[in-house]
Amino acid sequence: MAVYVGTSGWQYRHWRGRYYPPGLPQARWLEHYAADFATVEINASFYYLPRRSTFEAWARRTPPGFLFAVKASRYLTHVRRLRDPEEPVARFIEAASGLGDRLGPVLLQLPPSFERDLPALVTALEAFPAGVRVAVELRHQSWFVEEVRRSLLGRGVALCLADRQGAITPLWRTADWAYLRLHEGLGRPRPCYGEAALEEWAGVLAREWPADADRFVYFNNDWAGCAVRDAALAGVVFDRAGLAPTRTPLPSAIEVG
Repeated sequence: MAVYVGTSGWQYRHWRGRYYPPGLPQARWLEHYAADFATVEINASFYYLPRRSTFEAWARRTPPGFLFAVKASRYLTHVRRLRDPEEPVARFIEAASGLGDRLGPVLLQLPPSFERDLPALVTALEAFPAGVRVAVELRHQSWFVEEVRRSLLGRGVALCLADRQGAITPLWRTADWAYLRLHEGLGRPRPCYGEAALEEWAGVLAREWPADADRFVYFNNDWAGCAVRDAALAGVVFDRAGLAPTRTPLPSAIEVG
């Protein structure tokens, strides 16, 4: 079991020169990233579901043990707003299963305007095959009630812990694994995170989950190279806290700003 540390996506052109060597072709960026990190969250699948063959190619380009978290399509969460989820979930799983043993958790991110509709969420969650880890990022405050917490807990679905400028979701442990997204920090330069903020999250992950629990941590603050630098810094901070994070590069090797 481990604390998987990575970024939300790897194909950011503004990372060239900050993280990716200037002369490295973009077609080799995934290999470069996967040599430094053991996981990544696929954000692009939210906007357009790749073909199964694309997922298969990504799996071939990464080393054994590497894990992809995959964000579910906005067609399910934002367009259909979880209505009649069986077909879109089946189509998503058929494509994403091309990752094989590289497939990690699936993330459902609901719109900020989507008010609590627990029956719709339950129907969507039950459309996923047994054995697929699902995390849910709830963004309307109406969701954060005891009934929802109990429902997620009973299904082993992780509430996605989300941090944006210090505002965070409730620290609910609803599964025997954790999923954390760091969207925007208050450090310098913006939107980076400072070391103190990462130390606080290290404390949460250590306190709320046992040492043998898988915990997935993804930085979504890609601008100015912050995400990749912060993921590297988190590796240092988490290791110092005894959390045994997966591999990360040296923070000093990444330029931000």
